[in-house]
Amino acid sequence: MENISIETPARTYPVYIGSGAIEGLGSYIKDTFPAMTNLMIITDETVRDIHLHALESVLKDIKAKICTVPSGEKAKTFEVYYHCLSFALEHKLDRKSLILAFGGGAVGDLGGFVAATFMRGIPFIQVPTTILAHDSAVGGKVAINHPSGKNMVGSFYQPQAVFYDLNFLATLPQKELRSGFSEVVKHSLIHDINFYSSLKNHIRSLENLPPEELSQMLTKGIEIKGRIVAEDEKESGVRAFLNFGHTLGHAIEAEKGYGEWTHGESVAVGMLFALELSKKLLDLRFDVDEFRLWLAQLGYNIDLPGDLSHSKLLERMKQDKKSEGQNVRFVLLKEVGKPVIYQVSDELILRELAIFSNSTKR
Repeated sequence: MENISIETPARTYPVYIGSGAIEGLGSYIKDTFPAMTNLMIITDETVRDIHLHALESVLKDIKAKICTVPSGEKAKTFEVYYHCLSFALEHKLDRKSLILAFGGGAVGDLGGFVAATFMRGIPFIQVPTTILAHDSAVGGKVAINHPSGKNMVGSFYQPQAVFYDLNFLATLPQKELRSGFSEVVKHSLIHDINFYSSLKNHIRSLENLPPEELSQMLTKGIEIKGRIVAEDEKESGVRAFLNFGHTLGHAIEAEKGYGEWTHGESVAVGMLFALELSKKLLDLRFDVDEFRLWLAQLGYNIDLPGDLSHSKLLERMKQDKKSEGQNVRFVLLKEVGKPVIYQVSDELILRELAIFSNSTKR
């Protein structure tokens, strides 16, 4: 099992990653929170039914209140957020209580935001159960969605610890594996050509990934994100690079209706578009066609959804958190491992969306 330390101005905390990582959770809670009054677990319906017994078994004599929310992005609504706050109040949580966010990225975002705002902030621990959550569980960005945009209501609020047990990943469907792997690819493209080359040359299928290989690539992704977060906790500079592929990706998610396309599927198309822009605007030397074929081999839908209006996608992108004064700013690559923020005009975006849409249908 690996122990990665994430250092931020707000807090330094451990990420325990490996098979059986949750075995140490019960003792960690008792040692770190000896005066804890209540434990609340926020989890979704799917994770509750498959994995809750495993979590409760390691908590032993620590009794927890279980707050169950819908699966996926349906958990990140105002209504569900309000429900969680009401649940906490009804079960007498106070400032010495603790929240466990037990599930995928959506539960982690929701659970962290509940913890950040309940009584002006109580501690929480991330217990992720998906590949996608290797990205969202680390770094302290917690939020819920607004109908006008993804993660528009939230905070920067670091967890006390992350317990990332890879045994939970064994039950993930292929769709969720692909969703999470997109973020691994993103980390490689913004940081490390060797990491990217290793992924492209060795990962030919997401079925039956050897545990050692899975652990290595997730650990590498967490280390990359940890270094960026340490430098820029609140996204005033380089942390924005972690949004590579997300400008168009979030727009696709919102226009399709949260949950119809997974986050990672949307980001994969967003990365393809950003790479095409990078070639045209920054003379990036990169074989986008080879990248597209690799994604297709892994089972990704690499086509921009044909039912989406380009003008509506543009309006969604104007609401992106990197945008300034209604000017859309993309994370682009000068070369693999060298991202930049680049402002792109509305006219160019619409023209390139039309070209991109046609190119993906060849």
